[in-house]
Amino acid sequence: MRTRLKVLVSAYSCEPGSGSEPGVGWDWIRQIARYHDVWALTRANNRAAIERAIAREPLPGVRWIYYDLPSWARFWKRGKRGVALYYYLWQAAIFPLVRRAHRETGFDLIHHVTFGKYWVPSFISLLDVPFVWGPVGGAESAPASFWKTFSWRGRAYEAARVIGRAAEDLDPFVRMTARRSALGLAKTAETARTLERLGCRVARVCSEVSLPAAELRALGAIARNDEAPLQFLSTGRLLHWKGFHLGLEAFARFEREFGAGRYVLIGNGPERRNLERMAARLGVAGKVSFRGNLPRAEVLAELARSHVLVHPSLHDSGGWVCIEAMAAGRPVICLDCGGPAMQVTPETGCKIPADTPARAIGAITAAMLALARDAGLRERLGEGGRRRVAQDFLSDHKAAALAAAYDEILGGIGAEADSAAAPSAGASRQGRMR
Repeated sequence: MRTRLKVLVSAYSCEPGSGSEPGVGWDWIRQIARYHDVWALTRANNRAAIERAIAREPLPGVRWIYYDLPSWARFWKRGKRGVALYYYLWQAAIFPLVRRAHRETGFDLIHHVTFGKYWVPSFISLLDVPFVWGPVGGAESAPASFWKTFSWRGRAYEAARVIGRAAEDLDPFVRMTARRSALGLAKTAETARTLERLGCRVARVCSEVSLPAAELRALGAIARNDEAPLQFLSTGRLLHWKGFHLGLEAFARFEREFGAGRYVLIGNGPERRNLERMAARLGVAGKVSFRGNLPRAEVLAELARSHVLVHPSLHDSGGWVCIEAMAAGRPVICLDCGGPAMQVTPETGCKIPADTPARAIGAITAAMLALARDAGLRERLGEGGRRRVAQDFLSDHKAAALAAAYDEILGGIGAEADSAAAPSAGASRQGRMR
C-alpha cells in the first residue's frame, strides 16, 4: 500500500470551475490529493470560490494556505497591469511562509503547479525537500514566417516576448529553480529542451490537460451531427497567436469551392475587429458568426451543433478545447506545433505543418474540404478522438502517473530509471509522462 506523503502544492492560480491556469491549479490539487496529503498554497483572492466548491464537494486531505502581498501591491496590479512583477514578488514572498510551514509539518515533497511558465523562478525550490516544477511551458514560439500575418500589435507582442524570454533565461533564480528540480514537467517538447538547457536534471513532457471521468462522460454523450450545412467552430481569446485569421482565410477558400458552410468563433479579444473586417473583405461575413464570450452551457451547445473544431494556434502550450472537442467526437484541425500537436493524431484529426502561412492556409482548406465531403471520415476521426481522450487524457490516469513519479523521486531512482527507458516520440530525451 502506497504511503501518503505530505506534499506542499504551490498554485498561485487556482479556482474551481474555471479554465486555463486557474482550472489547472484546482484540478492538479484534486488529483494529487487522491494519493497524498496536500497543503495547497494559493492567493487569498481565490479563497471564496474554493470554499464554495469544497462546501458542495469536500476535498479530504487538503489543507489550504492563503497568501497575498500587501494591499498597496495588489492595487497597482488591477486590470492586469503589473501582473508579471506581482507574480514574481509573490513567489519570493512565500518563501519564509513555506519555510515555517515546513518546520512545523515536515513536507516530503514540494510541487509548483501554477503559473505554468518556466521563465519565472520558484524560490521554494531552495528548501531541503525534493522539488517538482511544472507542468511549465513558454518556450513555444510563433514561426517567424507567420509574423507578417499579424497586426502591428501582434508583431510588437511577439518581439517583446522573444526579448523578455531571453532576459529571463539569464535570471540566475530561473536557472537555480531548474537545477534544484528533482523533476521538471514540461507542457511541450520545446519547453522540455529549454529546461534541460537551464540545468534541469530530469525533464519529462507532461500535458497539463486532462478531463475527469464525469466530464468525459458528459462530452461523450454529445451526439454526432450529420445535418447540413457543415459548421466549423473555433473558440478562445481572439489573439493574434491563436491563428484564427488563418482559419478564416481557409474558410473563405472553402466557401468558394464548397459553398455550403458556417464558421462560428466564440470568444473576445483585441483581434476581434480585425477578424470581422477580414470576414467582410473576404466576402464571407454572412457565413461567419462572432459569438463573443458565452457561458459554458452555450459553448457546449455550439459544439454539439458543430462538425469540426478549427484550432490553428501558433504557440499554445495547452489546448483544452482540442481535448474537449475530441471527447465530444469532433475531428480537430490544428497546426503541428505546441500542445495541440501532442494531442491530435492522424486518428483524431488533421495536423497542418506550420512552415509558411500560404501553405498552412492551403492545407487547412484541404482538410476542411476533405471532412465536408466525407461523413465517414468525420465519424472515424471523431470516434478516434473519443478513444484517445479516454486512454491518454483521463484525470485518473494523470493522478496515478504523478503518484508513481513521486515514488521514483523519493526512491532516488528518477534519473537512473529514465536513462534506461526509451523516450516517446516528440518527448525530451528523458521521456514522457502523460
